[in-house]
Formats: sequence, C-alpha cells, structure tokens
Amino acid sequence: MGERDDPGTIGRRVQRLRVERGLTQRQLAEPVYTPAYISTLESGRVRPSDEALRHLSERLGVAFDELATGRSARLVTELRLRLTEAQRTLAVGEAEAAAEQYAELLVEAETHGLAAEQAAALLGLGECAVETGELVAGREYFERAEACLAGAPLPARVPALRGRAVAHYLAGELRYAVYLLESALDELNRGGLHDPDALLLLYASVIGPYMDMGAHARAAQAAEFALALAPQSGDPALVARMHRSVARTLVAEGRLAEADASLAKAAELYRGLRIRTELANCHWMRGYVYAQDGQLERAEAELREALGMLTVKRAALYSSQVAVELADVLHRRDKSDEAAALLHGVLDDLSPERGAVHSAAAHRLLGIIAEDARRTEDAEEHYVRALSLLERAGAAGDLADLCRLLGDLLRRTGRVEAALDAYRTGLGHRTAPGTTTLGPAPAQPPL
Repeated sequence: MGERDDPGTIGRRVQRLRVERGLTQRQLAEPVYTPAYISTLESGRVRPSDEALRHLSERLGVAFDELATGRSARLVTELRLRLTEAQRTLAVGEAEAAAEQYAELLVEAETHGLAAEQAAALLGLGECAVETGELVAGREYFERAEACLAGAPLPARVPALRGRAVAHYLAGELRYAVYLLESALDELNRGGLHDPDALLLLYASVIGPYMDMGAHARAAQAAEFALALAPQSGDPALVARMHRSVARTLVAEGRLAEADASLAKAAELYRGLRIRTELANCHWMRGYVYAQDGQLERAEAELREALGMLTVKRAALYSSQVAVELADVLHRRDKSDEAAALLHGVLDDLSPERGAVHSAAAHRLLGIIAEDARRTEDAEEHYVRALSLLERAGAAGDLADLCRLLGDLLRRTGRVEAALDAYRTGLGHRTAPGTTTLGPAPAQPPL
C-alpha cells in the first residue's frame, strides 16, 4: 500500500464528500459497516483499512487513491501530460515560455505533494535557466530536484546531477564538474546499476569538460563507452547528444570525416525531434570540424547558421561559445574587424563567474588580432586576462597554448626573463595532459 493521509484528514474528506452527495452516515455505511463506525472514522479516531476505503470510495463515487491521498489519478496524469508539453516547448528552444509552464506545474505538484512531478518541474526549470545563462539559478533548481529524489535509486537522480555538473562546467568549474560526473559513473558501474540511458547521459556530458581540460585520452575513452551504450538506449535525444559529444574527440584525433558523419547523424535525429537548440549545436560542431580541416567558407556558413538559431532562441551561453568559434574563422578569413566586434559582444554577455573558459577564448583571440595589428600592449593585456580566467577554471590544454603565445610576445619585445617564466608555466601544464588535475578513472561499465 502506498502513502496515505493521516486519519483526521481522511475523516474530514469522507465527511465532506458524504455531505456533498447528500448521504447520511447510515446510507454510506450500509450494508457492511455501522453508522457509529462512520462517525468514528469522520472524527479521525480510527485509521480505516484498505477494505473500508474501497467500500467508501465505491459509495462516494471516487477513486481509492483520491479518498486515501486527496489526489485523483486523473490529476497526476494531466500534470504529467503538461510536463511533456513543457519539455516539448523547451526542446524547440522556447526556454522562457517553457520556464513559465514549469513554474506553474511546480506549484501544482507541491500543492498536491507529488514528489516525482516536483522533481521533473525543477529539472525543467534548471534546464531552462542553463539555456538562458542563469547558471546559479539553474544549479539551485537541480539541487532541489535531487533533494526531491533523495530516496530514489541513482539512475533516477542522474539527470538532476548531470544538470548540476553542466552548470558548474559552463561557469568554468571544470574539475568539479568532472568530479560530479565521474563519481556518479563510478557508483553506477561499481554497484552494477547498468542503466544505459543514465550511463549514456553521463559519458556524453563528461566529454566536454575532459576536452577543455586537455584530457583527450579520457575523453576518447568516454566516447567509446558512449558509442557502445547507444544501441541500448531507448532515448533518441540522448543518442543524438552522444553523437555530437563524440565528434569532439574525433576532431582531436584528426578523424574529421568520422566526426562529420557523427554530427550528421545527430543533426538528423534532432531534426526529427524538433530540438532546435541541440540542432543548432550540431551546426556549431560541424562548423568546428570544417574549420579544423581548413574548409573555412563551409565553417563560416555552419557557424552563422548555428548562431542565428541560438540567438533567436535566447540560448545565451551557447550562442557566446559559437560566436567565439565564428570569430576565429572570420579572423582566419581576413575579416578581423568583424571578428573583434563579435568577440567584444561575447565579453559583454559573459563574466568570470559565467562562461570563464569561453571568456578566456575571446580574450585570447582578441590578443592574436591585436598582435597582427601590431598593438602589442593590447595583445598582452588580453593574454594576461585570458591566463587569469583559465587558471581559475583549470583548463590545462588551453593554458599551455596561451602561455606559449604570451611567452612569444614577451620574447619579441625583449623581456626574456618574463618570457621564460611564461614558457615554464606552460610546460607545467603540458607535463601530463589530463592527469595532473584528475584522479583515477571511474570504474568501467560491463559492456
């Protein structure tokens, strides 16, 4: 038997329904019970058995659950249908409209004490907040969703945990994001909780932080596990997300044709699901692939398409990341003024607490543009700002590259000792990519 209200609450509910239907206590009781029993029950002095509640629910014309808990099965079903509608609204990129829907659903779920539905609404609010760049609010929603599911098995808590990790990742807290994701993976795999959807979600989500930290080997391994798990997943959105994440590791390994094929599969799945933001991210990653392969015109077209889709839908953080990639391509195509304008717009939208890695990327590229224009002081200022942001985030691979750029600039301006310090700092981050800031890899899934 599931949870039910206390005897006093049930008694008052029975009395209210009886009066509404114009029944006496005798009419409600017969032929199984006595009027005295009904009187005792309505006063809350006795806890009714299941058999008594079934008799009363039949006489009163309500469902057993409604009499025992005050919640009708229809109410729960309608809430879940509306949650699905909110999920669809978010999936097509209407984050603000979806947030309004989720907020209304959260109030209703809290009113009726529906923990699972509360968690779903909070999870949706968290996803909306992350998409619009409100990372602190998003993290709080995810934490509340986890609290609602505190007694549930780990696979049920994974979406909220993953959301919290993504919020930390986008805020530049790479190591903590990896810690959260790896801890969940380790617990799932060591505990034999082989839930393909939960594992796929975690492995696909950890690839981005691994790549930004320079842990390419670990990212590649996560991609291999994700690919192996994909056929077992019943969620096409997860499979699409996995294909997009795996493409990043393929690019790092120089397997550009395979990366493009993986992104094409993701785009096809997202197009069918009408998930606009994720489809835009596929255009973004395809643009990145073309840029790495030197196909700059195709890269610019893909990145402009992604930026247009994301800007229309107010996906602030993602659009800022795409803008940095597009600015890099524009600079390489001798459109440096347009690239610089785009990057300054990115820096207006981001802050050290919100998108630190991508703010650093914008400063790095502005430094390169300034160097090309022989504005040495401006270039140095941008490199130093980028260095500070990356040190805070722990992005080892990017730090090493930036130290090289700064060292070269200092050496060309005659500051040899300062240049050597910059090079030494960079070498420290290059020593063992992906191992200096990460502990042992999580347990592997039983594939």
